[in-house]
Amino acid sequence: MTFRNIFDTHAHYDDERFSEDVKNLFSEFPSKGVSYIVNCATDISSCAKSKAFAEEFDYIYFAAGIHPHESENVGRSYLDELKSFADHKKCVAIGEIGLDYHYDFSDRSFQLKVFEEQLILSKELSLPVIIHDREAHADTLALLKKYRPEGILHCFSGSVESAKEILNLGMYIGLGGAVTFKNAKKPVEVAKYVPDDRLLLETDCPYMTPVPFRGQRNDSTYISHTAQFIASLRNTDTQTLLDLTAENAKRIFRISE
Repeated sequence: MTFRNIFDTHAHYDDERFSEDVKNLFSEFPSKGVSYIVNCATDISSCAKSKAFAEEFDYIYFAAGIHPHESENVGRSYLDELKSFADHKKCVAIGEIGLDYHYDFSDRSFQLKVFEEQLILSKELSLPVIIHDREAHADTLALLKKYRPEGILHCFSGSVESAKEILNLGMYIGLGGAVTFKNAKKPVEVAKYVPDDRLLLETDCPYMTPVPFRGQRNDSTYISHTAQFIASLRNTDTQTLLDLTAENAKRIFRISE
């Protein structure tokens, strides 16, 4: 069955794993039910690539931001560069930003500084944020409580209690293929719990491919499998869930068409 109205709120099509065929995929996706994609940047080069995708394909939008892994590599003018990208009519968020204490590819002091600066920028520009939080929940939450941005906790892996804290800040929860994994107890409980008006679907492609395709390169068409799984948890049907989450995504990203 082909589903429609798939909104992938978090993708990385500028990743090298798509270098051979990304344009072909983008041409085919609409016929496979993919209606919207937000490509999330990780550094300044990624911002430029994401903007180019959005300019070439009507249904693609982008987020401009510095991923925590890249925090130590920013130049002095990076905030001005992000502002320039954010001025583009198809830039819908500041992201992917946040903290990653699992890999610590950038020193935590740099991560905290760059994250906070981008939260301030998002408030200045009145744009939502797309947040990466890996094993850094306390520090992430402290800054979110300080600045109270609009936005999304992407690839949410915390508990229902953690989800409540995010929802109480008025933010959205993004769920992807990880919810289908065998040992995904917390994401399953969160998938059942999140209110209808705060749930979003994503791929984080090329990563986090849902079961039964885990291990393969992920892409936006696989959201239908994640949606089927979550719909069964929520006692609804897949297309209803896809329509619901697409409307939520349009709301947070302020997409009117």
